[in-house]
Amino acid sequence: MAISLAKGQRVSLDKALTMAMVGLGWDVNTYDGGYDFDLDAAAFLLGDNGKVLNDESFIFYNNLESRDGSVRHTGDNLTGAGDGDDEVIVINLAKVPQEVKKIAITVTIHDAVNRKQNFGQVSNAYVRVAKMANENDFDGESVLRFDLVEDFSVETAIVVCEIYRNGSDWKFNAVGSGFQGGLEALCHNFGVNV
Repeated sequence: MAISLAKGQRVSLDKALTMAMVGLGWDVNTYDGGYDFDLDAAAFLLGDNGKVLNDESFIFYNNLESRDGSVRHTGDNLTGAGDGDDEVIVINLAKVPQEVKKIAITVTIHDAVNRKQNFGQVSNAYVRVAKMANENDFDGESVLRFDLVEDFSVETAIVVCEIYRNGSDWKFNAVGSGFQGGLEALCHNFGVNV
């Protein structure tokens, strides 16, 4: 059974967890704005200074895999329709380069300003980490879950969680920190050239 975390909680990941699936899911509240909600997951591979090592260390719908293959986005879900994980990021913790100290997992709303959308219109948002038996095991064994229960009424981007090194171990931090300014604001925050 998965451990359920609250905002700000940190937990060590099992040393046996080498292939991690980070699944993100959400529902859209009743909304009549004429547009689908296109939420986008991303991963920022960060060095000691909290910034990306280079622009290719930003994994998202237009750059689906890190150069070394350690982090892979499985593709963009344009509507979030259906049950379960809407977008998935796969992390091979054994392959993550030593200079990567932290992996920030984020979610943004595509074209939020023009579509007049924000995270206050989203409900049942969560992130879960599952232990994968192999590269193709997209169900995995859920090990932890963080439900985003906060009302982000003006935010268009959220740093959902961080997976970070603690000595030779990996830990998970349930962040749940909102940003205004969407993906561009996150890119500036993490040092990606936009």
